[in-house]
Amino acid sequence: MNILGIDIGTTTITALLLNEESGKVVRKATLRNNSFVPSDLPFARLQNPEMIIDTVISAVEQITDGTNISAIGVTGQMHGILYLDETNTAVSPLITWQDLRGNELYENGYTYAEFLTKTTDFKAATGFGLTTHFFNTKNHLVPKKAKKICTIHDYLVSILTDENPITHSSDAASLGFYDLKHHKFDNVQLLEVGIDPDILPQVIKNTKIVGKTNCDFLPPDIPVAVAIGDNQASFIGSMLNPENTILVNVGTGSQISFITNSLKSTESGEVRPLSDDEYIFVCSSLCGGRSYQILKNFFVSCNELLGGTEDDLYSKMDLLSEEIYNIKDPLKINCEFSGTRANPEKRGSIENISPENFTPTHMICGVLTGVADELKLLYEDSKSHLPFNPRSLVGSGNGLRKSAVWRSIFKKEFNLDISLPKHSEEAAVGACIFASVANGKYRNIRDAQKILLGE
Repeated sequence: MNILGIDIGTTTITALLLNEESGKVVRKATLRNNSFVPSDLPFARLQNPEMIIDTVISAVEQITDGTNISAIGVTGQMHGILYLDETNTAVSPLITWQDLRGNELYENGYTYAEFLTKTTDFKAATGFGLTTHFFNTKNHLVPKKAKKICTIHDYLVSILTDENPITHSSDAASLGFYDLKHHKFDNVQLLEVGIDPDILPQVIKNTKIVGKTNCDFLPPDIPVAVAIGDNQASFIGSMLNPENTILVNVGTGSQISFITNSLKSTESGEVRPLSDDEYIFVCSSLCGGRSYQILKNFFVSCNELLGGTEDDLYSKMDLLSEEIYNIKDPLKINCEFSGTRANPEKRGSIENISPENFTPTHMICGVLTGVADELKLLYEDSKSHLPFNPRSLVGSGNGLRKSAVWRSIFKKEFNLDISLPKHSEEAAVGACIFASVANGKYRNIRDAQKILLGE
């Protein structure tokens, strides 16, 4: 039998079948997430939920006729929210994690995110679901028919099962105002800032089947696990030995993640629920692979001005990046192009420019090193949360999977060997592992990882 795993990413959507005995990916399909919605609001970053669901259906139909599926696991982009009416139908776009309305000025010189951080016990940031909802509440942007909020992957599970949305603690914490110790939202402080807790979904912390399929595009009665956040899913789908390994992920953003015993977040990172009573500490940068994309877009502009094209530009950049082993007098590039969670107004910089090193090669190597430097600094500031001496790195995300040079940079920066996960679609595989435990195939996540991620 196979487990169906679905990952709703910001730019791509993946469906795959994982054999629940061997851990082999039987089939997979990855489609572009072309659901972005234009808006008159300059800070808005929106996607169309129905277009997302249609893309999920297309991906699923490409790999399966619905037979031989023992369970379904779902994951997706964290922090973002959409509003549902009393029939669990979306009545708003998905307001994504990239949305910037929390950075708008609120009162007394504070932004909406800063106000929540300074007046409550919780760190709020733009893009966090309840920061978004706080802005919408104060500016009368909550749809009149809205009864609940949920993540996009909670919404998919609701469609699959025809049940009310349920949120896993991994996603609930990403919305904000979440009490890690007691695994619940802090309703008292929500009410104090004018947010009605009734709009929040039910939360569970366990690996659990929340319903069975009752939809048009899959056979009935397939068990469906509660959806989990993509950071946690990637961690589960990448880490064969989490007790002594650190996960580095370079996708659109970038993260350092490791198992922790602490419940205290810091300026450098935050504690997130994994499952049951396990937690991971996560240091996040808003620009990871996006930094390389920004540089590629710069080269595209240069090409257009000079009469060139952008065909195969990434491959040419990757080839030039190999010069990092010979490069002298490197550029020092800070890749905080989109700021940080703590300081969204912060910007990147380029230093040590000379006539000799102001070249495309130096810029490529500077960006690759700058992304690693930022994560290394965040990691150094967060070592007190690390309960073990790390022996190695696991590098996930397309940025590290596709670039041997980038992996070499991380190996040097951290002075640790780096390896790639067994599977390239780590989040979808992690959702499968989670679902296999929820459905009773394996006793716990560790046991499932040993079988499904082992050689």
